[in-house]
Amino acid sequence: MTTVISLGGSIVAPDGVDTEFLASFRTMLRERITSNRERFVLVVGGGGPARRYQNAYRELNPDSDNEAADWIGIRATWLNAELVRAIFAPECTQAVVTNPYDADPATADTVVVAAGWKPGFSTDFDAVVLAERFGADAVLNLSNIEQVYSADPKLDANATPLDQMSWDEFRKLVGEEWNPGANAPFDPIASRRAAELGLKVIVAAGRNLENLRRILSSAEYHGTTIGPE
Repeated sequence: MTTVISLGGSIVAPDGVDTEFLASFRTMLRERITSNRERFVLVVGGGGPARRYQNAYRELNPDSDNEAADWIGIRATWLNAELVRAIFAPECTQAVVTNPYDADPATADTVVVAAGWKPGFSTDFDAVVLAERFGADAVLNLSNIEQVYSADPKLDANATPLDQMSWDEFRKLVGEEWNPGANAPFDPIASRRAAELGLKVIVAAGRNLENLRRILSSAEYHGTTIGPE
């Protein structure tokens, strides 16, 4: 069994590196690998470093273009992913995957760590491609967001958290265009591909490891499930 986790940079490195979270996360995954012989594909985002450097670039270049900002964010994901890969040795001995189409399920380690690929695509998209390649039927999207809301709760006092959404409903909420550094629960390009594949995406708070344990055990959990109607 392979579980694909889109691990938000906001929980790996919100400002500095969250070593306490990473230690607990590693322990939990190792327990499941030992007891259930599970494989995990971890796709790591850019988090605080990506946004800080993208913001600096835009401040210094008022006429900045998305491709340059995208590359800055991608390189930040590589840094975070290299750290995650290193702490999971010996379960992960292979290099960080930077092109999801190069990952080979037949030869992959027990833990596979991936990062950003190329401009125009987020790590959410990478996670969708990897789910397809590894035969997973879902992506767990772990970040600092507990659930998807009916609208942006910072802008709409009437926004309500949602337990279930169809892909059509979700895509109306996030739109169709990718913007580097955007804070959507799951990016529009990845959402379109996930809908085409009939994948399910579970959005949940990444630091709530007991809730993650329930998700992995197919028990009742707190989050938003997005999927085919």
